[in-house]
Amino acid sequence: MKKRTIHLFAALVLLPLGLWAQAGWQLPAYQKFSLKNGLVVYLMEQHEVPLIGFSLVTPAGSVHDGNKSGLASMTSDALRFGTSSFSKEQIDADVDFLGATLESTVGPERSMLYGQFAAKDQDKIWKIASEVLMQPKFDATEFEKAKERKLQELEMVKESPRSVMESYWNAFVYAGHPYANATEGTIPGLKATSLADVQQFYKTYYTAQGAAIAVVGDFKAAEMKQRITQLFGAWKTGKPVAAVSAKPDLNFKGARVQFVNKDDSHETRFLIGGAGVPRNHPDYVGIQVINTILGGRFTSWLNTELRINSGLSYGARSTFDCDRLSGTFYIGSFTATPTTIRAMDLALQVLDSLHRYGPDAKTLESARNYILGGFAPDYETSLQLADLLTDFHTYGIDERFINTFRAQVMAVDAVRAKDLIAKYFPKEKLQFLVIGKGAEIRKDLAKYGTMTEKEIKAEGY
Repeated sequence: MKKRTIHLFAALVLLPLGLWAQAGWQLPAYQKFSLKNGLVVYLMEQHEVPLIGFSLVTPAGSVHDGNKSGLASMTSDALRFGTSSFSKEQIDADVDFLGATLESTVGPERSMLYGQFAAKDQDKIWKIASEVLMQPKFDATEFEKAKERKLQELEMVKESPRSVMESYWNAFVYAGHPYANATEGTIPGLKATSLADVQQFYKTYYTAQGAAIAVVGDFKAAEMKQRITQLFGAWKTGKPVAAVSAKPDLNFKGARVQFVNKDDSHETRFLIGGAGVPRNHPDYVGIQVINTILGGRFTSWLNTELRINSGLSYGARSTFDCDRLSGTFYIGSFTATPTTIRAMDLALQVLDSLHRYGPDAKTLESARNYILGGFAPDYETSLQLADLLTDFHTYGIDERFINTFRAQVMAVDAVRAKDLIAKYFPKEKLQFLVIGKGAEIRKDLAKYGTMTEKEIKAEGY
């Protein structure tokens, strides 16, 4: 999952892009071209503030980890261990001194190097960023320290079910498919990962063919095109990597329960769901409107029933987690151990109500307004827009997502809502992931489906 910390000129980073949203919902103009080595480049000028943001993605995600879970994540971290010109300490110090950001992260489909900086500092930051990508040193000492930190973190998260829910969920519903790989890794996977593995992973999967960079901010496109060509045009990489093409089989044969026992737990966390949609699905926007009603905001039906009306939980939500080939839907919440079954049953009742009755006109209008009101702030900074453009590349979407967004939201009336609910919000053959104290809840969980059990202290998911 991507985590961002943007601290450069905090009062200035917000661009007045709400104006373009209100005045037609059209994405600002951008250029797209490819370098001779295959790198796809997106350039978008934004001159409101003197900042530049960039996002660079490569096809080096955790789907390629194999039996060394966490290899992609370790490789992404290792990019910042030093370069031919900069030590790790120099990179950190220079970036911090300039008030910039430069981070690397990884997801199922891709690795990402991203940053934001003042336009006046771009010579320095671009030199660091280009070397981090193309000339990483993979320092052995730094690798061993980072590996040990990750192993300690994986031990610690066993005490925090919230931190591992997504990994257990993906391993459960995507079993047998690369999407089941835990992005942050597993203890056995990381223990088996060597520096040589990281170096080979980099050589194999950090390829210009299949990669893309988006640059947004205060620059002239012609000058930036020349700069990017000079910086990245000589990036020599291996052969193009074949993307994962086999879609996961989410046609579940029946209801199932994956129970993860945590003997010392005083609460139960659960996810309930099933198949979702890929990110480029034509009904993606309409689905978000309905999901807002079910569990996508504080006043959602789920949160109202489980938190406000019943007091069974401090929060409940529903989520569509979308990747390139597929996705999942799930309801998530937590409750005290003695109220586990009551909370899960209530969540199921809310889902049933969505199907039985659907939202009325007033509720739909509120959800549409909520979605529209929160849309523009998601694309206000140069880095957010650069991120959007590389999403185009990864997930097979384009500017129509922005340009037709308002129309798609407004099209969700009562008839449309009923169709979306029936198609995309599973109510049968549901999949249950539950983490809690087995001695008190194990027996009662069997009513939900065929049950399998794991221990949270185990070394994998």
